[in-house]
Amino acid sequence: MDQVRTGALIRQLRTERGLTQKQLAELICVSDKAVSKWERGSGCPDVSLLTALAEVLGTDVQVLLSGNVEKNESEKGNMKKLRFYVCRDCGNVITAASDAAVTCCGNRLTALEAKKAEEGQRLKVEDLGGEWYITTDHPMTKEHYISFAAYVSDSSMMMFRQYPEWGMNVTLPMYRSGRLVWYCNKCGLFYQELRPGRK
Repeated sequence: MDQVRTGALIRQLRTERGLTQKQLAELICVSDKAVSKWERGSGCPDVSLLTALAEVLGTDVQVLLSGNVEKNESEKGNMKKLRFYVCRDCGNVITAASDAAVTCCGNRLTALEAKKAEEGQRLKVEDLGGEWYITTDHPMTKEHYISFAAYVSDSSMMMFRQYPEWGMNVTLPMYRSGRLVWYCNKCGLFYQELRPGRK
């Protein structure tokens, strides 16, 4: 932890929330002298205080430790760059429209890199006259299965959670072109383009 950078960040976040040093100190049960010392870079908060401090300041512990808030450029509603994060411990699926610091079950997650599906890997898409019916021959066992499939267009995303030992049968309203994305717990994230009139 860089005391000076962390101190400057504490001051920045405190003032953004309209708190005085005394008010912040009272919220986390320390003296205002301690807060002043941190903000001057003459000391740093005790590890036991970091969680409460991060909560009051509306950030997380990792940001406090780094002393830096990295802000993303606005995606302006563009879903084409949607990122998928999957927790290896609990299987939780998290999405973000731009880069994000994501943690689950104590693990820092990294965005999955989607691979373009080859001919034999693609999901089967059938046109039912206004809807797409999506199936696959992919294994769906307890050890090897597709955990979710999602349809992503430029302005929306629909996700369909899948479970081991269930056959994958997804019915999706037919939209203009988009991307079909799915995640296999063994093979990773894949995608294929989806367009009306084309499988």
